[in-house]
Amino acid sequence: MASSNMKDIKRRIKSVESTKQITNAMQLVASSKLRKAKEKADSSKPFFNAMYDTMCEIVREDATFTSIYTRKRKANVTLMVVISGDRGLAGGFNANVLKLAQQRYNEIAKDGHEAVVLPIGKKAVEYFEKRNFKIMTRYENIGESISVYGAMSIADKIIDVYNKDKIDKVELFYTDCISPLVQEEKHMALIPVNIETDKTNISLTNYEPSPESVFDSLIPRYIAGVLFGAIVNSFAAEQAARRTAMENATDNANEMISNLSLVYNRARQAAITQEITEIVSGANAQE
Repeated sequence: MASSNMKDIKRRIKSVESTKQITNAMQLVASSKLRKAKEKADSSKPFFNAMYDTMCEIVREDATFTSIYTRKRKANVTLMVVISGDRGLAGGFNANVLKLAQQRYNEIAKDGHEAVVLPIGKKAVEYFEKRNFKIMTRYENIGESISVYGAMSIADKIIDVYNKDKIDKVELFYTDCISPLVQEEKHMALIPVNIETDKTNISLTNYEPSPESVFDSLIPRYIAGVLFGAIVNSFAAEQAARRTAMENATDNANEMISNLSLVYNRARQAAITQEITEIVSGANAQE
């Protein structure tokens, strides 16, 4: 009986050790991908920050400036761009951003308006398809390999439906990787574009053919830059969350192995004691 119990414990220890090897490997892979994703995101920021500054400068220099991308419309149809991960085993990473998007969707529906979803990431696609949301288009498995040109393709589709008056507002939902230990869900408006209008720093630049034309030509690149940064940051946040989850799982596995080893040693000691007792009792009986 004791031998059977010891075999079960030993089998359980081997199973936990195998799981530990997997979680430890996933932790190392997530750490490597996190570093590359952060470098990718940081390297793109200067260009798009300069572009946004240029757009702000155009608006500040012309008191009569107007653009279809800055004017607010009656938000009858809102496009929600929701970025999630493509895999699980990342703690609450996917659930948190999807919960934020769901809350916003409920608010829009409560106001009597319509919402269309553009999910990026397999988990977001599965979530909204399962609940029969109206989906414009879907993207999966692009977080790790996304390029500026890929983001531009998505931005062009968004700009196209906006210009055709099929949507009135665009909102973005993603997870920002603040640090390897802190990830925060973000909700921001993409269109209409929120431009700073501080008049204290005004230059005398001439834009041809007009400030509005230059501004409108920058919008697709600006939207692409925001999407690129959000997708890369979200991927980095996913890896950070997965690394933390796998680190906790590895620590739990170590603790479980330690506890099982203690139980195994006790059972082994009990079996040895029982055998000695039986031998001594047998010897006494022969005498």
